[in-house]
Amino acid sequence: MTTALLTDHYELTMVQAARRAGTADRRSLFDLFSRRLPEGRRYGVVAGVGRALDAVEAFRFGDEEVTFLRETGVVDDDTAEWLANYRFSGDIWGYPEGEIYFPGSPVLSVEGTFAEAVVLETVLLSIYNYDSAVASAASRMTWMAGDRPCAEMGARRTNEWAAVAAARAAYIAGFAWTSDLEAGRRYGIPTAGTAAHSFTLLHDTEEDAFRAQLATYGNGTTLLVDTYDIEQAIRKAVELTDGKLGAIRLDSGDLALVAREARDLLDDLGATDTKIIVTSDLDEWQIALLQGAPVDGYGVGTQLVTGSGHPTASFVYKLVARAESDDPDAELVSVAKKSSGKGSLGGRKFAMRRRDEKGVATHEIVGLGKPPVNDGDDRDLLVPMFERGQRVHAESLDDVRARHLRSRAELPSAARRISKGDPVIETVVIDESGSEGPSPYSKRH
Repeated sequence: MTTALLTDHYELTMVQAARRAGTADRRSLFDLFSRRLPEGRRYGVVAGVGRALDAVEAFRFGDEEVTFLRETGVVDDDTAEWLANYRFSGDIWGYPEGEIYFPGSPVLSVEGTFAEAVVLETVLLSIYNYDSAVASAASRMTWMAGDRPCAEMGARRTNEWAAVAAARAAYIAGFAWTSDLEAGRRYGIPTAGTAAHSFTLLHDTEEDAFRAQLATYGNGTTLLVDTYDIEQAIRKAVELTDGKLGAIRLDSGDLALVAREARDLLDDLGATDTKIIVTSDLDEWQIALLQGAPVDGYGVGTQLVTGSGHPTASFVYKLVARAESDDPDAELVSVAKKSSGKGSLGGRKFAMRRRDEKGVATHEIVGLGKPPVNDGDDRDLLVPMFERGQRVHAESLDDVRARHLRSRAELPSAARRISKGDPVIETVVIDESGSEGPSPYSKRH
């Protein structure tokens, strides 16, 4: 399916006007970055890279799309013909998926003609902003959960296709399962699910409901025990399984207190191996509060798919360099927006994570014009993704998950705190002369 119309109207008006002005074919460089993290966040997580690169490959204006644009007056005939032949022919590079980012990190760079690069703005931002918001929230949740697995179950709390993207982003940041079957089919993410309260209410008694579920899925299933009376439900569940029930799920009440009472009762009844799964509008703060409770896993929905209060990563896509003519060999000159509070840093950028001798990250380094010097402990962050219009980057989700864990593990210990604070490391800009200074996006600047 084409992604060409997953864009804003003004992208095409810019193309049409630039073509008439003779500037559309000027070589241009766009950066996708965030000026700041969501308030109080200490780091962000890059997600959506694989989906974004798929979208670039699928960015084609077929007959149906061109006809719509022409008949509605969005573009003229000349621009419609250009769109019909559109193929991205430039270069893309950026942070690989699962990587940590900070304010001013050059997360993605797109170089090509102005026209072919600017039309990708909206679709790239829509993917990166949502996926990274979910992954950033998910990373905080899995860090608080520790060795206890988290399941994504937010499909009913967001757009049906956003739910698929959310499941993918959550998996990247360490979630173990999703409830969304399309995410399982499309991305190979393990799926899980048992029963809702409606299943219990369907039957004449709670015992009948438990018997039906156990008859179908065996003693290893998870029984939802808080439809009526939790103590009575646990006693009946243990009785029906001779103490061999796989797990119970708690979905209401003071979860720390209820989980402790449930654990004590299960142990007294001999069901010492039965696990306790908790759900009910969990977020990273509640998960942190449950660290001392006898809980074996978490199911997270609403707060995850809405970025735990921050449903966008606030990424922007800005022109940072362009040629002064349409000569393919014309030198790129730095350009930047100067508006107060919404400016940008012009020029081509290189990125490196500065680390100490123990491998702990100390600074995000952004080099202008040339790569910063690596002292041997540092880690380069940018990888090529498209070269001359051909995709050169693809990864499995398992590789991305592993990268995220490695990247997160090298952050200072303060990154683990969920109390509000500044980014855990500062972003430093090094110009072509080698001079260092704080990034204009740094809160410490």
